[in-house]
Formats: sequence, C-alpha cells, structure tokens
Amino acid sequence: MGASHRATNKLGRPGAELLERRRRAEAALVSVVATSYLLGVSTRRMEKLVETLGITRLSKSQVSVMAKDLDEQVEAFRTRPLDAGPYTFLAADALVLKVREGGRTVNVHALLAVGVNADGYREILGLHVTSAEDGAGWLGFFRDLTHAACPGWRW
Repeated sequence: MGASHRATNKLGRPGAELLERRRRAEAALVSVVATSYLLGVSTRRMEKLVETLGITRLSKSQVSVMAKDLDEQVEAFRTRPLDAGPYTFLAADALVLKVREGGRTVNVHALLAVGVNADGYREILGLHVTSAEDGAGWLGFFRDLTHAACPGWRW
C-alpha cells in the first residue's frame, strides 16, 4: 500500500493547501448553482447536476442560501459608485426575458446602460429589471443611474 499524503500543519490539522482547495470547490459549486438558478433550472435537475460534482444531496434551503449570496453580489454591483467617469458615451437598451415568478413564466424587461469611461473602456453602468418597457421604468432606471454616477444631479 502506498503512503497517504495529506497536507497537515504541525498540530495534525488540515493545512492551508487543503482548505484552499475546499474553498475553490465551494466557489465552483456556488457558481454552478447560481448559474442554474439564473437559468431557471428546477431543483431536481440541479440536484442531478451537482451530483456530477460529487455532492450527493442539495436541499432547497442550501440553494436559497446560495441564491441569497448571489442577490447580495448583484445588489453590491447595482449600488457601486460610478467613479471612472466622466462617461463620454452612453448606450441604453432593453432585453425581454422570460422568468419564473410565483410558479408561472412571465416576461420581464432588463434595462441596460453601457458607457465609455475616461480611459476609453466600455463599462456596464447599470441594469434594472422592470415588468414593462415604459416611461416609468426608464425614468426610474435613469434616476438610479444618475444618482450613482452624479450624486449632485437632480431630475
């Protein structure tokens, strides 16, 4: 039999290398679950998918916790300061997406703004999801956008 090589420290506890591998594996799992969640994959199909990663059981509450983490990351992105300006060019458009809401599939509109920053690079400035692509939705989107980019501006 071959010797077992395990990364341990002086106290015999798992070393940093093993913990880092576990962190990377957990990050990969969260990424798979988050992507599946965004694509509307059912929990049953998600369980089959994570089984290929060696996870034997994934509960709805675990998926919810991972989705909550994703929601927090999205909110941090949406509320970040836009301090790479001034933005010399702005393009705004909308995409119609089908999402599951309350057990049924509905259309939503993702309003997106992309700008060219002071260094000449394109940057996603904002993303806002509304139920309709109407004046009220666009007005709210641009108000949020100007608040992040130019806090002193008023509409």
